Amino acid sequence: METITAKKTTTFRLSENLLAKLRTAAINEHRSLNNYVECILMNAVDEIPNETTIAAIKEARSGKYAGTIDTSSVDAMIKSCE
Repeated sequence: METITAKKTTTFRLSENLLAKLRTAAINEHRSLNNYVECILMNAVDEIPNETTIAAIKEARSGKYAGTIDTSSVDAMIKSCE
C-alpha cells in the first residue's frame, strides 16, 4: 500500500516559454502539469550520485583496473571479465 506524503504548496517564477513547453509535455504524457513537474524534479534529485558512486565513477574513468574483454564468444567474454 502506498504511503501518502504531505504536500506543501509553493510558488516558482518560470518563463512563459518554459511553462508552455512543460504544459505540452504533460499533456503528451496524459498527466497534470503539477505531477509532471514533480516527477521531473524528483528524478533530477534522485540522480545525484552519493559518495560511493562518485568514487566508483572516478575509479572506472581512471582505467586503473581496465583489462581486455574477449568478445569472440559468450564463454570467452565471461572468462575475460572474471
